[in-house]
Order: sequence, then structure tokens, then C-alpha cells
Amino acid sequence: MSTLDWIFLSATLAFIILYGIFKNRKNTNLDGFFLGNKSLPWYNVGLSVMATQASAITFLSAPGQAFTDGMGFIQFYFGLPLAMVVLSITFIPIFNRLKVFTAYEYLEGRFDGRVRVFTAMLFLVQRGLSTGISIYAPSIILSTIFGWDIFWTNAFMGGTVLTYTLIGGTKAISHTHIQQMIIVTAAMVFAGIMVVQLLPADIGVIDAVKVAGKAGKVNIINLEFNPKEKYNVWSGILAGFFLQLSYFGTDQSQVGRYLTAKDTTQSRLGLLFNGLLKIPMQFGILFIGVLVFVFYQFNTSPLFFNQVETDKLLDSQYANEYRALELEHKANAEIKKVEIYKLHEAIQSQDEVKISAAQEAIQIGEDKFKALKAKVSDLIKKNNPEGDSGDINYIFIRFILDHLPHGFIGLLIAVIFSASMGSVASAYNSLAACTVIDVLKKRKSWNHSESKELMISKLITIFWAIFCIIVAFFANKLGSSMIELVNVLGSWFYGIILGIFLVAFYYKKIGGQAIFYSAVISQVLIILIWKFELVAYLWLNPIGCILVFSFAWIFQQILNIRK
Repeated sequence: MSTLDWIFLSATLAFIILYGIFKNRKNTNLDGFFLGNKSLPWYNVGLSVMATQASAITFLSAPGQAFTDGMGFIQFYFGLPLAMVVLSITFIPIFNRLKVFTAYEYLEGRFDGRVRVFTAMLFLVQRGLSTGISIYAPSIILSTIFGWDIFWTNAFMGGTVLTYTLIGGTKAISHTHIQQMIIVTAAMVFAGIMVVQLLPADIGVIDAVKVAGKAGKVNIINLEFNPKEKYNVWSGILAGFFLQLSYFGTDQSQVGRYLTAKDTTQSRLGLLFNGLLKIPMQFGILFIGVLVFVFYQFNTSPLFFNQVETDKLLDSQYANEYRALELEHKANAEIKKVEIYKLHEAIQSQDEVKISAAQEAIQIGEDKFKALKAKVSDLIKKNNPEGDSGDINYIFIRFILDHLPHGFIGLLIAVIFSASMGSVASAYNSLAACTVIDVLKKRKSWNHSESKELMISKLITIFWAIFCIIVAFFANKLGSSMIELVNVLGSWFYGIILGIFLVAFYYKKIGGQAIFYSAVISQVLIILIWKFELVAYLWLNPIGCILVFSFAWIFQQILNIRK
């Protein structure tokens, strides 16, 4: 990175952090620290909800996801708008009427303290693990730029966010979210423009889309119903609806965002605002990944995008093997380039025979590229068993560093950092809120002044920051797309949590004992269903919800008979 990059990076991050601290530097009680004194307007709530969901994972991993598998991931969000409408009608009025700090307070009055604590613990485990992955995402950037050990980059990122979370609380987080989303949107639009500008002079956006389409990357809609396939219209609208309903309706990191609104109307408008903009935003981010794919069809890509690990290979006993693979890759890339130009010419002339022949040749080259990449991954595992042998999460950052102009590189990296700060700060705050309100304050010995409660809340925030940093340290061993990984983690728990809340709202005959046993058994079954890969992970959400309902009804019948 150049001096200009560092200026943009430092100035952007400093502005976001200092502005957030300044806007709410005085918190004297839990209401201010966790709810921002319920004073925020709808647009602030909406942008805060979006920023909490749009972590660095979104801007690092989503383009890599589209580069590798195409646009099909967009179907994941198809159930989101409907979920926002349902939440606005049902969940929001209940939470605002009860004046709760967390979503789980309601469960104690409806069921009992055991159900409340169990549900809160499910959230804490899920959100703690997911936040660790959210910290790991921007750590990749620091590791890639400087070659630093991932442990220290994780500690730096997690600790930086902790600073303004402790000082400013939830209001500081919400105010920084406005700046983050404005900067993120502008930078990602400019990134897309820059990718198009870097394409060959005779290749425009329409040409790029046609080439990507013939390569199978513009697979936006898949109407086939297959419960074992991760992304299709049905998994997005049906299974995705349950995940989105649970995430935005029961996950404290999101509930805490719209509980800061002035009133129910402002909360509703904020959520609906998010529902309208999220799909276009995600579409744009994935489309950038497709454009990067097209760029690398006309330009030789790295054989392996994780440069930290490849540099280690070059300094190891496997250096000659890696160099030989690189030479094979460059030769294969030259052949693919010739076929890509043939494909482009055939598309222009609408010659289906030549299009088919070029597609077949390109697929052969793509298969060879994947085989060479797999060999590099094996070498990395041999050379550094603790290293990251996957590179899907490094594709976009490597493209940024190798091909975008100086100054903009610093700004775009600042965007990814700030996105991480927004989501991680919200998570820290929600983890602390849930721990204090739903677990610690339930103890009979709890009898502290407001200032003491605030101090304990900040100590708990520090505890969760350390926990998440430790999780981030192990994230590189998981070796998959981060954006998929966090949703898999969520799907382990979200269906169960949603089932508990829906029973609480709409099945008044079910008591605390029946719902507790049903939730525990359902959670075990969901993990087993995932373990044996009986369905794609999105379907775990409706299945978990249905299991909770079913077992709760059965246990309630048994309990009534006994009575």
C-alpha cells in the first residue's frame, strides 16, 4: 500500500471511531448503554440494522462466493422482505409494549426463568461463534498486507472495536453505522465501476454478463425443489424466511438495534427500510464478484489467492513443486484466454456451435485450474498444518491490492474494516446485554447501583471480546466461505429459538416445562440432521421450528394427562 492508501485508511477509520464516541460519550445507566435511551429515528435504525448484518464477511466473502459459485447465493435473501413485514406486525409491538432490554425477557413471563436462560444461552453461543468469524474477516486483510500472524491481527481488530463500544455504548454504535453504510455504498459502487474499466476495451458490462452467463455464473434463479441443494428459490423464500424471521426477530444483535427507536412506528419503518434495500445491495456485491471472475478470464489470475500462504511455500521445501504448478497454471490460463475471446466472438455472431465448442474448452481449462489449486492446497497443509488452505475469502482482497489504484485501495480496505466494526460492535453490545439482563440479573444476590451495573456490563463486554477473539484465532481452520459459515452456525440455533418465541406468542396452552424439554430435544436433533447432511443447512430453520412446536404439543399432552 502507498502513503496515499494509508492516509485514506487512517482518516476514514479515525473519523468513524471518534464520531461514534463523541455522539454518545456519556452513559450513566443500562438504558443508555444498551438502548441509547430509545431516542433514534427510523433511518438510523434501518441503517444500523443493515450495518449489523453487513459485516466485513459480506464485502470480503460474498464476491469470492460469486466468483466461485455464481449469483445463486442471492436466493438466500428472497424471504427477507416478507420476514420484515411479519416482524413489523407481530414482534415489534410486543417488544416495545413490554419495554424490554432483550428479546428473552418476555419468555420468563410467558414460560419461566429456565426457558429464558436456555434461549439466551443458545443466542450467546451462536452469536459468540459468529462474531469470532466476523473478526477473522478483516484480520485476513491485515495478514495479507503485512504478513502478520493471524493471532495478532485478530487481537488488533477485536480490541479496536471494543474501545468505542465500551465508551459509547449502543448509541455510539448506531451513529457510526450511518457513516459506515454511506461510505460502504459509495465505495462498492466505485469498485464495480473500476472492475468494468479494467476489462479489455472491447468488453463492456453487457458483454461481461454474457460471458459470465455462458460460464454459469449468472445463475440467479433456480426453480428446482431439492432440499439437499443449498440455494434455490424454495430454500430462499421458505427456509430463508424462517432464518430471517428468527435472525431479525429473536437475535439480540438485531433486536437491540430496533429497540433503540423512539417508538413502534420508527422501529417498523427501520425494518421495512432494511427489507427494501438489502436484496439490491447484496445483488450488487455479488455482481462485483462475477465481474472479477470475468476480469480474470481475460487476465491471468493467481493460482492461489492467499498470498501469505503461498509466500510461505516459496520459503519452504515445497518451493519447487509450487513453482512447477504456477508454470502449469500460466500455460493453462493462456489457453483459456484464447478460448474466452473465441466465446466472446461467437456470442457476438450468435454462432451456437462455436459457443458450445468454446464453452467446452473453457470448462476443461477451469477443471484443470481447480485441480492445480487443490494441489497447492495440499502443499499448504503439508507445509503449515495450522494455515488456511482455502482461498475463497481472499479473492476480492487480492484483486483490490493487485489491480485497483492507490488511494482507492486504502479507502476500500477502510470500508471493509468499518463494516466489521459495525457488526462486531453490535454483537459485543448484544452479548453483554443478554449476559447481564438475562443471566446475571436473575440471581437473587444481584443488588447493585446503576453505576455498578454499568461497570459490570462493560467488564462483561470485555469478556465477550476476548472470547470472540479466541474463536477468530481458530476460524482459519474451518476452510470454507465465511458468509456461508456464519449462516450455517445461525441455522443450528435459529429454528429452535424461533419455535420457542412462536409458541410463546400463539400457543398459549403450552407451559414452560413442555417447551423446555421440546427445545432441548429439538436442538439435539437439528445438530444430528446437519451432521448427517440430510438436508441443506437453510432447511434446518423451518425444521427446527416445526420440531419445537410438535414436541411441545406432545409433552403438554403428557403433562396434562399426568395432572
